[in-house]
Amino acid sequence: MTALPTNLTPGTWNFDALHSDFGFVARHAGVSKVRGEFTDFTGTITVADEFENSRVEASANVSSITTGNEQRDGHLQSGDFFLAEEHPQATFVSTAIENFDGAEFDLVGDLTMRGVTLPVTFKAEFNGVAVDGDSSLAGFSATTTVNRKDYGMKFHAAMGGGELLVSDKIVITIEIEAAKQA
Repeated sequence: MTALPTNLTPGTWNFDALHSDFGFVARHAGVSKVRGEFTDFTGTITVADEFENSRVEASANVSSITTGNEQRDGHLQSGDFFLAEEHPQATFVSTAIENFDGAEFDLVGDLTMRGVTLPVTFKAEFNGVAVDGDSSLAGFSATTTVNRKDYGMKFHAAMGGGELLVSDKIVITIEIEAAKQA
């Protein structure tokens, strides 16, 4: 087992959504990247005495999706993608922390979208701890790639040259600032 990173203390650290980002990137027409994010999400990091025994739980309100285009956002909430009316939450629950080297690690867990739960591994990084008044703040970054079709997002529109209008491969990027009260 590995000791905790410097200044990260055991206990519950709550996501600070105002200083965090839960985003994604998809290729559009095979030539550009479209970025989006969920603006309404919550989560906790329960830090254990040994970092590998820590746990992460997160949930995003799918209807809070924004890409900067209202029509596209509505399409993403539809049955072609998230089916937000029937599956209003996307969730992640960690099952393991592996390969921790003091800063970088693999965050393994179950990602649920559209009622489908599959294992994923985020490449994650601990960004340090800062003190702000009565709170300690910890920063984490994480990235993974999923195939949207594995989660039942079967929308398929091909361009004239055969390129997909929306890529199957979606990159999920997360920047978390979590706070723990003193």
